[in-house]
Amino acid sequence: MSSRTSPISQPVTIRRAVARDAKRLTRLVRGSGAYEGKYAAAVAGYRVGPDYIEAHRAFVAVGADEHGGRVLGFYSLVLAPPELDLLFVADEVQGRGIGRLLVAHMRSEARAAGIDRVTVVSHLPAEDFYHRVGAVRTGTALANPPAVPWDRPEFEFRIPSG
Repeated sequence: MSSRTSPISQPVTIRRAVARDAKRLTRLVRGSGAYEGKYAAAVAGYRVGPDYIEAHRAFVAVGADEHGGRVLGFYSLVLAPPELDLLFVADEVQGRGIGRLLVAHMRSEARAAGIDRVTVVSHLPAEDFYHRVGAVRTGTALANPPAVPWDRPEFEFRIPSG
């Protein structure tokens, strides 16, 4: 098993994002390998600010390390209408279950909020990931130039009541 696909060996905690996380989350988005080349323009000026964190249910996956907890990934759940707005995992820990943990947490948060379906407009390279974590393809979001000049797959997570 390669190091890219082996499970993460450190404990991972998912906690609510706070304003001081904003710069780290912005760096995670802008530095994502999934947005290199032709996709770079989509995140070049993107900012996850304290205002965004305050307005949405944003959560971070933090790994225990000598620096007091490194952000391994994060997601943001918008309640009205229910949408998984952002989901990013640090490139160096992709394939190790962090994204799956974040999706499971998102489902739990949606269930607690009384939501039965959550949509997500996927980035093309993430399409297989969403299939693997149980999202169902529901359509296509058409290109919106100049910010997003390509069509994107739309998915839905069905949230059973618990």
